[in-house]
Amino acid sequence: MDWKLLSRQMQLDEERSATAPDEAISPITVRIPVAIKMTGIGRSKLYQLIARGEIDRVKIGTATLITVESLQRLMERNRR
Repeated sequence: MDWKLLSRQMQLDEERSATAPDEAISPITVRIPVAIKMTGIGRSKLYQLIARGEIDRVKIGTATLITVESLQRLMERNRR
């Protein structure tokens, strides 16, 4: 077995998987400005919804993150 060839093939496979993922990665959380753009909801209204528990907020250090899942649930609940 040619170990150099095998090693080179493994290296090429790793490079390919790093540069061309099979699936797109979807975020599970977004920051406040992105949540506003995604939903079209104003900043004040978004904070009201967070305070009422209708949108999930995650604090990591000083970053405030909104779960995309909770934004999707909000849209489904209010769909007409």
